[in-house]
Amino acid sequence: MNSIKGNYERLNEKLTKACQKSNRRREDITVIAVTKYVSVERANEAIELGIRNLGENRDQEFLKKYEVLGNRAKWHFIGTLQTRKVKNIIDKIEYIHSLDRLSLAKEINKRAGRTISCFVQVNVSGENSKHGLRPDEVIPFIEQLKDYPNIKVVGLMTMAPHIDDETVLRNCFRSLKRLQKEVQQLQLPYAPCTELSMGMSNDFEIAVEEGATYIRIGSALVGE
Repeated sequence: MNSIKGNYERLNEKLTKACQKSNRRREDITVIAVTKYVSVERANEAIELGIRNLGENRDQEFLKKYEVLGNRAKWHFIGTLQTRKVKNIIDKIEYIHSLDRLSLAKEINKRAGRTISCFVQVNVSGENSKHGLRPDEVIPFIEQLKDYPNIKVVGLMTMAPHIDDETVLRNCFRSLKRLQKEVQQLQLPYAPCTELSMGMSNDFEIAVEEGATYIRIGSALVGE
């Protein structure tokens, strides 16, 4: 398995190029190390390198790592979150990337003792295998969240199809960017929607060129 240090250097080179190409600043992109498939030791190695944002998608795996690493990291919950699991993780995480239904919003609001930064998950590609709202459901959904003071919609999240077709990927990311602008225009105090969580190991450069501010990197950074 490659060292995380070497992976991170290569990742940063590619990121810097993508930023230059799209006239953006590298410091505006947050890298989330997706540690769901790796050991606590490997996750700790990422923290030692200064990678503070870690992403997990299963509550049990997350809790195991949290027990050892605690708040040395900023924790992002990036997977589908079952309503009944909210209470297990809510006081330990800073971001949820998969808010996609009112029942989940209610539970987050009820269980959280503070404001939780949430990304609304959008199924831009329309694939049956993916979770998330349809693009036309996003604004009505966000408007309903005004009654939940513990939820702040910081942005939108999507997963592009796992393919090599650059045109399809760009269209997917551009659609999310357009939708983000529409939400921003509403000027809702609880939904500033300034962030875009999109782009993974196979497509993060295109995502950055199209406006991503958070990228979720697993295999290209910490390995499988």
